[in-house]
Amino acid sequence: MAVEDKNISYRIYLVAFAIFAMAIFVAIKLTNIQWVEGEYYRKLAKERTVKNFVIPANKGNVYSADGSLLATSIPNYTIRFDAVAPKKEDFDKNVKPLADSLSGLLGKPSSYFQTELRRARANKNRYYLLARKLSYTQYMKMKSFPLFNLGAYKGGMITEQKTVREHPIGKIAERTIGYERQDEGGKETRVGIEGAFGAYLNGKDGQRLMQKIAKNQWKPISDNNEIEPRDGYDIISTIDVYIQDIAHHALLKQLELYEADHGCVVVMETNTGEIKAISNLGRTSDGSYYETINYAVAESHEPGSTFKLVDLIALLDDRKVDTSKVYDSKGGDITYYNRHVRDSKRGGYGKVSLAKGFEVSSNTVMVQAVYDNYKDNPRQFVNRINNLGLDRPLGLPFKGEGRPFIPQPGEKGWSGVALPWMAFGYGVSITPLQTLTLYNAVANNGEMVKPQFVKEIKEWNKTIKKYDKQVLNPKICSDETLKKVHAILENVVKRGTGSKLYSKDFSMAGKTGTAQVDYHKGDGQMYYASSFAGYFPADKPRYSCIVVVHKPNTSKGLYYGADVAGPVFKRIAQKIFTDVPSTNEVKKLNRKILNQEQSYAAYYDKVQKKENIVPNVKGMTGMDAVALLENFGLKVKIKGIGKVKQQSILPGQVFTKNQVITLELS
Repeated sequence: MAVEDKNISYRIYLVAFAIFAMAIFVAIKLTNIQWVEGEYYRKLAKERTVKNFVIPANKGNVYSADGSLLATSIPNYTIRFDAVAPKKEDFDKNVKPLADSLSGLLGKPSSYFQTELRRARANKNRYYLLARKLSYTQYMKMKSFPLFNLGAYKGGMITEQKTVREHPIGKIAERTIGYERQDEGGKETRVGIEGAFGAYLNGKDGQRLMQKIAKNQWKPISDNNEIEPRDGYDIISTIDVYIQDIAHHALLKQLELYEADHGCVVVMETNTGEIKAISNLGRTSDGSYYETINYAVAESHEPGSTFKLVDLIALLDDRKVDTSKVYDSKGGDITYYNRHVRDSKRGGYGKVSLAKGFEVSSNTVMVQAVYDNYKDNPRQFVNRINNLGLDRPLGLPFKGEGRPFIPQPGEKGWSGVALPWMAFGYGVSITPLQTLTLYNAVANNGEMVKPQFVKEIKEWNKTIKKYDKQVLNPKICSDETLKKVHAILENVVKRGTGSKLYSKDFSMAGKTGTAQVDYHKGDGQMYYASSFAGYFPADKPRYSCIVVVHKPNTSKGLYYGADVAGPVFKRIAQKIFTDVPSTNEVKKLNRKILNQEQSYAAYYDKVQKKENIVPNVKGMTGMDAVALLENFGLKVKIKGIGKVKQQSILPGQVFTKNQVITLELS
């Protein structure tokens, strides 16, 4: 009996110990979960059941000064097929009509799609790629195809949406309109207006708490901490699409004609400094031209004879000489420190006045005038250059603005030939836009204004920020000097090196430039940069313009500024003079646009309150109207080109999702 009691006691102790040990283990595990691994499990539980989702903000648009869309965000769809999802009878019944529909939309034969769909089914492929980069309209059309119209779970259609940035006017001004991109390593590249004003365009993402209810299905949870996204603002640029189109094609034609390496053209409004057109085209390996580098802003190079305007302003304003002062071109060849300065005309120009020497772009005349009057005090001449702002960048909002170089007396880069070489545009380095800013100041009665690319930042019809004219120098020289400079620049076109540009129908003023470039290569080849800078009309300037063409093919026989760059300038001036409407017409057009904007804004407010109300898109460009209507879920059909004249569903009417609206453009 005692032995039996002892055994029972032993068992009780054993069970008690086991229970105690288990309790200790549970306690340790609970402590570990709570304090050691607690954060991990809380995070895991949250990810599996509740999760914060980012609500992306809509990026703002970039518009031209005349209201055309330059950059916008549009949905882009990739369609894949889950070949396992459809039932056998549904797949067999619909595979042929689906293939026929895909053929009609995507262009490949129906037999191709039948084969691919059946192969995907046989291989149990749940992620077969059907199409990339579909528009919203194409996506909605595909959703209605046989089999796919059964829904994602029964039809197997998988949709991946991505927002992409589009430039409706294509490659024109692409570098200036710009972009924001991120590579696989996370490195961001910001270019042009989009890059410089990204903080305004991008808006701010929101945040929403969601609960998982099934595989890949989440529902919003009512949460006081939900953050609504703030959509990006719109940027109104200074670009005029009409002038931009003229400038782009005029430059492209000349680059192709002379097989040049690259070139740029900029058109600036004289009084405001607003850039109305800017085109930068570089030659690719296949001989075509694209916007790859913003040469007008980034490329600092020796300007050549367009720099002689600095000579003229300095000499006249410092009262060193008058325009009637006569110089001997000395057979077109002068030597300074054993280095030759030569005229383009063999034998020179004989004895001519300073004014005539400038008009015919005589290097020997302009160099003598500068060297004789500033050799004892070169600092005075260099200070003139500095006071014109040519020794420093313009301070543009874009990254990569080229840095100018002006040699300073007593500093590195200064030598005995520095002064004479500067006089005809060598030994100095400035960007085309800097040169244009100087010529624009002359056209603008001496007031130098900063080039401006953006007019204002808007949130619908509300102005967030406005960019007014920025004066860099209220008076670059005296009125007396300006009067003489105006006359001489006009005579360059009438009877000087720019005489090929002359037209009896309208007046122009400016200066040709031909600079030898890459002369340090030592390959025996001669390379040139041909340019023309000026303004029009000569008597009451409205626009200034610079054209630079780098490395035209010299085998074509012509490489001078008047022959290569000049025709681009003339074409732009000619088209603007011929086709730009009068001031009264513009005022009427502006009133019409203002009324349209007010109407559009009112309907937008209404749509925000009730999302199935059709907005008024009459008067909008086709691209803008399609983007707006498709964002609200309408299917859009377009007839014609231009702006919206009629819409099949009247403004203010109620519509249903995927309802078709037809727009007539004119």
